[in-house]
Amino acid sequence: MNFYAVIIGTEILNGRRVDKHFEFLKAELSKYGHELYASFVIKDDVKLIKNIYTLVKADKEGILFSFGGIGSTPDDLTRSIAADVFTAKDLLRHPEFEKDIIERFGDAAYPHRILMSDLPQGSNLLFNPINNMSGFSLKDKFFFVPGFPQMAHPMLSKVIKRLFSKKIKKYRLTLLAKTSENTLIDIMKKIPSDIELSSLPILNKDNISVEISLSSTDYLHVEKNFKLFTDFLNTSKITYNLI
Repeated sequence: MNFYAVIIGTEILNGRRVDKHFEFLKAELSKYGHELYASFVIKDDVKLIKNIYTLVKADKEGILFSFGGIGSTPDDLTRSIAADVFTAKDLLRHPEFEKDIIERFGDAAYPHRILMSDLPQGSNLLFNPINNMSGFSLKDKFFFVPGFPQMAHPMLSKVIKRLFSKKIKKYRLTLLAKTSENTLIDIMKKIPSDIELSSLPILNKDNISVEISLSSTDYLHVEKNFKLFTDFLNTSKITYNLI
């Protein structure tokens, strides 16, 4: 599964608010051995949001967690764009959510608050423990929650535990070598694509070094390919430390 975070909010980009969703989602997924595939912080802009949603939809393994823009003000664009991209149908009033809004606000539900219950067709509600003003999901793949962390985070914690809690054990081997990345590029080219390769150069005033890290769900596979680096470093008499 490829997990995408889409954090919508011009106020984050211009510094009026500080994002808290990325760290939360990264930590929540890591409980079950998952990692984010991509994270976007974007403006409240129709074309931009649509383009990002379309990108996620095109990924057959894509799982979307979208934060913000599901309210009833003119800058809340998420519901209508999600309907366009993921259903190609008009918004439809969700009767259960409509009932919740009326019960909470009474006559003040009209004419604006009630619009929050106009959702993409086929939506399932995501319970909001703060005020029962729901988020929504489509196909158990695309999840849309408010921008408020105190609402969004418990909503998605429940989703992740329910749908994505099958733990995936990943193994990582890492070394720090006193050499440049360039020295190890030929070895890097031999690493299979199903192994996650990370090469991080480290620069300081005394020397150049590089951190090489390999990760996979198959320990023996990682170990075999990691040995390509250690054998080369030993043969070349290049100092390194295992981390």
